[in-house]
Amino acid sequence: MATGRTHRPATRSRGIPEATVARLPLYLRALTALSERSVPTVSSEELAAAAGVNSAKLRKDFSYLGSYGTRGVGYDVEYLVYQISRELGLTQDWPVVIVGIGNLGAALANYGGFASRGFRVAALIDADPVMAGKPVAGIPVQHTDDLEKIIQDNGVSIGVIATPAGAAQQVCDRLVAAGVTSILNFAPTVLSVPDGVDVRKVDLSIELQILAFHEQRKAVEEAAASTDGAGPVAAARKESADKGPDGDVPAVMPA
Repeated sequence: MATGRTHRPATRSRGIPEATVARLPLYLRALTALSERSVPTVSSEELAAAAGVNSAKLRKDFSYLGSYGTRGVGYDVEYLVYQISRELGLTQDWPVVIVGIGNLGAALANYGGFASRGFRVAALIDADPVMAGKPVAGIPVQHTDDLEKIIQDNGVSIGVIATPAGAAQQVCDRLVAAGVTSILNFAPTVLSVPDGVDVRKVDLSIELQILAFHEQRKAVEEAAASTDGAGPVAAARKESADKGPDGDVPAVMPA
């Protein structure tokens, strides 16, 4: 069985832009849903809508894969699933270690989507001695003292960090030193890594803050629209109320 240690995807060598690579999982998710419904073909417009992008961008992205579809027919769903999966490296087995088995780490370990997408949780690692040996999602937790050996024995090149922020950099350094070249970071901190190591950061608090910004903006826009929608009659009444009995200056009673 192939592992992440000896096989790596060829996206960069083929010159596929990073923005396109970031959208390929969106297309794959939409295509997988179509495949599960036994839909044989899909148009660029339908697939773009399902993936949340515009059809011109989708066709451009697929051109990097050498896939152009058939006019009047569209794209073959099963072939695109295979093509994108192969490009992303998902047609092989990628062993993954999760470091930090608190609430978040345990939830990740129990996530059922890893196996169906080409990933295998090879090990769960935690610094708490009390956790050692305890099964989480059917996998016994191992102590961080054995981190390097675990990485080497399982041929791991992808690590997931779900530790507190204060421990994340040290864990990252040890993962990299042991041979891990790709890291998914859930810790609320920025990691420093050498060239050749890829880091993807998932920060739920930042995503919520961005949503809060949009909610605030929508509230302001709705308030402005409500004021603007009062109409000329309400505006005239307000102007009249602001003026005095002579219609030109505010009415002020003498002290």
